[in-house]
Amino acid sequence: MRFITGCAVLAIFFSASTHANPLIDQLIGVTNQYLEREVSEYARSLGGEPRHEIRLSRLDARLRLPLCAEDALSAQLESPDVPIGRVTVRVTCNGPSPWRLFVPAQVSLYQHVVVSSRPLQRRDVVSAQDVRLAERDTGLLGNNYLLDPAQAIGMQLKRNVNADTVLGHTQLEQNRLVQRGDKVVISAGNASVDVRMPGEALEDGTLGAQIRVRNTRSNRVVRARVTGPGQVEVGM
Repeated sequence: MRFITGCAVLAIFFSASTHANPLIDQLIGVTNQYLEREVSEYARSLGGEPRHEIRLSRLDARLRLPLCAEDALSAQLESPDVPIGRVTVRVTCNGPSPWRLFVPAQVSLYQHVVVSSRPLQRRDVVSAQDVRLAERDTGLLGNNYLLDPAQAIGMQLKRNVNADTVLGHTQLEQNRLVQRGDKVVISAGNASVDVRMPGEALEDGTLGAQIRVRNTRSNRVVRARVTGPGQVEVGM
């Protein structure tokens, strides 16, 4: 056992042993209480009442450290920043024989997230009929999920997805109203003059994006702002 600044620093791993160990019971108790409190508070901050599950990794019954007085025992989240997914709790004893242990756990938080209601293809624009809400463990999704179908509707898919796929920011992008090679109408004007010219898009573009377009009459390349499907605008 290695001691650092007077505390035993150990990691708790899986163990096949099932021998009774009062220290294990103490660790399980303090870790569960801590995570129940932290996860409940986090869930309330999200709104609604998402259910959750806490599963501690099996602890090594061979640990031989002194029990800690309740008033000298504390728990703190070591990682990550929020108590969801694969977490590690630091349990510290500040008693006469101090020690510090790291207890791994898996925290599942079930929320209704946006999923595809049918198979969708790359570059499809998501409609209301393409998505629905379904309960999933967001502890397994990182930050790559959406809670409101409106966040996905009107967006364009970056890749093919199967039915019941959780949709997140990595699969979606702003709808490309203009794609490279498209024929476009170039508009230029002010309050008294409105000029329209045929052009060709040299880049993909979403609404409001600045892209390069070629005026097919003059062969001149200009930068224009995408204003709609097949429509771009240049300043005068």
